[in-house]
Amino acid sequence: MEDMRLRKKNLILFPLGTIGRDMVYNLFASQLLTFVLFTRFLTAAQLTAITAIMVAARVFDALNDPIMGNIIERTRSRYGKFKPWLVIGILSTSVVVYLMFNTKLQGWGFVWFFGLMYFLYSITYTMHDISYWGMVPALSSDANARNQFTARATLFAGIGSTAASIFIPMLTAGSMTIGGSASVAYGRIALVVSILAPLFLAFTVFGARERRDDMQEAAPPISFKKIFRTIAANDQLLWVSLIFLIQQIGLNLVLGGLGSTYIYFEFGYAGGLYSLFTTVGMSATAFLMIFYPAISRHITRKKLMGLMMVISSVGYCLMFFPGLLLASGTAKFACIVVGYMLSNFGQYCYYLIMMISIINTVEYSEYKTGSRDEAIIASLRPFITKLSSALVVALTSFTYILLGVTHFTNQISTLEQSCTQGLISESEKLSQIGAVLQGVAPGQNLGLLFAMTIVPWLLMLLSYLLYKKHYKLDEAEYERICQEIQRRKDGAAV
Repeated sequence: MEDMRLRKKNLILFPLGTIGRDMVYNLFASQLLTFVLFTRFLTAAQLTAITAIMVAARVFDALNDPIMGNIIERTRSRYGKFKPWLVIGILSTSVVVYLMFNTKLQGWGFVWFFGLMYFLYSITYTMHDISYWGMVPALSSDANARNQFTARATLFAGIGSTAASIFIPMLTAGSMTIGGSASVAYGRIALVVSILAPLFLAFTVFGARERRDDMQEAAPPISFKKIFRTIAANDQLLWVSLIFLIQQIGLNLVLGGLGSTYIYFEFGYAGGLYSLFTTVGMSATAFLMIFYPAISRHITRKKLMGLMMVISSVGYCLMFFPGLLLASGTAKFACIVVGYMLSNFGQYCYYLIMMISIINTVEYSEYKTGSRDEAIIASLRPFITKLSSALVVALTSFTYILLGVTHFTNQISTLEQSCTQGLISESEKLSQIGAVLQGVAPGQNLGLLFAMTIVPWLLMLLSYLLYKKHYKLDEAEYERICQEIQRRKDGAAV
């Protein structure tokens, strides 16, 4: 009875902690490149340098994740091994986020400052991200409970991310821009998010309770060999990591900057339109966030992936073909929005399945080697997320350079800065931006549309085929492994 009361408490307080974290993540992962493009005048060399910084920092961040996981594994404190890093990580991240979006630097000075802040963010965010998701296996080893914790945490993460996706574009572009210019708006939003993130995470730090059985054991040494051995010995972890990487690239291409740029170029510089696009697009995922545990009890993961592949395919077709054939207007916008909702529904279900699939390799590791290594295995999820985001940045910037996007964004950035300095009014700024966007060629918009529909669909298809063939830890096999582990423990106890 006590265990069930604790589980119910954890199911409320643990997920609440990630709302602010995911606002921060959305601001940095999905809005940062848009912030840079529309508030800074960039030469091709400067955009290339910023792209290189983002890719290098995210690769460094990804490689740092298993190391951080190993550090967490050996942490011994009266507060456990996760919570100290939650506190240190979220406070330092908030400082970095505020500084990044509140600088007035331009040109190469901004590029150097951007590089410093971006690498610092990579380090600080990793501290609390791995600690947070590393707690999931420590909250329960019951398969259904894990589905509940993962789905609930993902639900609240989605609330934070979706709120950021809705309000940030709305308040940084168009007539509702805070302070009349994008640079002022982003600075104030960063301040609010930097305060909210620690406040929300306090629910997890002070309220959630995890198992601390392994805290009685001696702290293992920080070892690159241990990290490599844990990952290399787990063939299922390796396969699902590759599959997750492929899927994450496709999932994040739209929100990584291509979506906002396409909407602004095709339908006008109004943040409300992009907010509507993301709101409707994310709305269907709320169903999965709430009902995925119930769905997973009736439909196996591989069958569910097949169904989601069909739904997403319909969505991508609904985005691409009307985008290709219809004239810009309400009907075209509606088709693209509904198409994105369907495609994102399927992609998001894949994300939940990948999350569970990675977590379940903890027991597979224990089954094969006798060691759970929760934090190291949990570090692979953010490792993959950040590595995929690096590739998304590279693909997005390549697309921008290939299609000549900066020719238009530089003009918009100049107008934004003129408005900030009081040289032109907000209405004059919006009028002149509208004139700039009239110069965008149809082929440029078509290129953006292709990159945000056909490419993600192909990557999703590839991830499905690989998962179906190579991931063996289905529901029945996972249950068999858990029973075998329990038999071993019972035998050792006797």
